[in-house]
Amino acid sequence: MISTQIQLASYLFASILFILSLGGLSSQTSAKRGVLYGIVGMIIAILSTILGQGVSGHIYIILAIAIASVIGLSLARKVEMTSMPQLVAILHSFVGLAAVLVGFGSYLDPKTQALTGVEHSIHLVEIFIGVFIGAITFTGSVVAWGKLEGRIRSKPLIYPGRHMVNILLVLVCVVLAVLFTMASGTTGMIYLLIMTAIAFFIGVMMVMAIGGADMPVVVSMLNSYSGWAAAAAGFMLGNDLLIVTGALVGSSGAILSIIMCEAMNRSFFSVIFGGFGATPTGPAKAVDGEVTAMDHSEVADLLEAAQSVAIVPGYGMAVAKAQFPVKDMVENLQAKGKLVRFGIHPVAGRLPGHMNVLLAEANLPYDIVLEMEEINEDLEQTDLVLVIGANDIVNPGALDDENSPIYGMPVLEVWNAKDVIVMKRSMATGYAGVQNPLFFKDNTNMLYGDAKDSVSKINALLN
Repeated sequence: MISTQIQLASYLFASILFILSLGGLSSQTSAKRGVLYGIVGMIIAILSTILGQGVSGHIYIILAIAIASVIGLSLARKVEMTSMPQLVAILHSFVGLAAVLVGFGSYLDPKTQALTGVEHSIHLVEIFIGVFIGAITFTGSVVAWGKLEGRIRSKPLIYPGRHMVNILLVLVCVVLAVLFTMASGTTGMIYLLIMTAIAFFIGVMMVMAIGGADMPVVVSMLNSYSGWAAAAAGFMLGNDLLIVTGALVGSSGAILSIIMCEAMNRSFFSVIFGGFGATPTGPAKAVDGEVTAMDHSEVADLLEAAQSVAIVPGYGMAVAKAQFPVKDMVENLQAKGKLVRFGIHPVAGRLPGHMNVLLAEANLPYDIVLEMEEINEDLEQTDLVLVIGANDIVNPGALDDENSPIYGMPVLEVWNAKDVIVMKRSMATGYAGVQNPLFFKDNTNMLYGDAKDSVSKINALLN
């Protein structure tokens, strides 16, 4: 056992490490160091909690941690980078469910029932809010996982009066909160269970109402929700470190969501209330032009002739694991004195930073990986753009088609370059489910096939 003073000091040190971890994760060059800080901080947090005063059953706690660690390691090793968004979403659901179970346990705890007066009422409010946030996080994250995994349709589920239904349900939960705090003994459990069921439903409908193209923002927002759920659990358990950690995750997730909403021209409050992703009422803008295709040798000739090349990766590159032959292509072109850069959209892939991680996995230098704002203004002076497995993030309809579901979302304006090559398996629509007018433009040609195979063939043809 350790003293309360040592435990508090350990919590403070762990909190500092978590803050340093978030700071490290803000940059690609310091990300590994940030992860290490987080790992060390979590080890300190777990040990100081287990060895704290009043904690018993150490053997069972250690056994549970060991079993969970084995399961987590085995699952994480099997998950491909393409499935990382799904893994993150389902992990958020675990945090939400944990908050719900902690709330139930805290309410049934004899220590809670022994509280009186204002202290008892405040603790019941903490329990109610914690369970409410946790329940929404749980089902919302499960639905997000289903959409990312393709088991739930990506189109938004819209029905008349849905906002009014959600508001009425929240008002019902407020009434239940009053009844819950006024109930004597454990009789308030029925109100807590009813609220939990309602919150489960709200979580499902909020995420179901959001379209597939906006799922990266949803995952980020659910990350914030999971943080606040953890903070609420900290209040219920009286654990200072859990409160601090939850607040860090919640606030950082909210900040990331705000940044992404600005990048997508979306309303932050609409994200919170599941308000965007609604399908437009008018017909989509007609697509003019004819789709033309090239073979690998023609693309290789264009690369040889180009002096500046921009590469825009998307989810298709992740699926094909094409980042490794892409690196070989970049090195080949750079050796010939050509300017090669990557253009990364904030929501490329299905998770914030998804493409950056994939390119880092192939050890591509960070200084040629540019954000959308950095490269968009230079695309007019670019000879050739290679779009590898991306679709919605290079769709001109986002700028000029008011009836497009992605209208208003800033995109990489690749059509301004001299030539554009789009690598896709087929003419299938992107995750937003809309046709891309880029494919029909005069300066755009398609290269059909698996991205990894296509890039490898082009590499073999380059002199």
